[in-house]
Amino acid sequence: MLDLYDLIRNIQKRPAMYLGKVTIANLRTFIAGYSFARRQMQIPQTAQEQEFSNFQTWIQQKYNVAYNQTWDQIILFFSKDENTAFEDFFKLFDEFTQTNSVSQQQENIKVSSA
Repeated sequence: MLDLYDLIRNIQKRPAMYLGKVTIANLRTFIAGYSFARRQMQIPQTAQEQEFSNFQTWIQQKYNVAYNQTWDQIILFFSKDENTAFEDFFKLFDEFTQTNSVSQQQENIKVSSA
């Protein structure tokens, strides 16, 4: 089975195959369904899934948004249109994963030094 980040990369390559209509809302719904199915099957969360659960908070901080909207709605609000919002998600996702990877590497260095 693909891990979450590989699945997101596959969606980026062939979005219509996974989402039907290519919208950022459909992408969020697909990811939520993936997570729901794994919980229903009692499959424990992977490290990537735990990390991605922080994406909502990261988006709110990045856009300095305090109101309670989902990440797809926030990205869409700050994008020119639906297509741009969909493309922006993948740019933001890359930034998010790079930021978190750096944070985790720094944490690993601290643990190794102790």
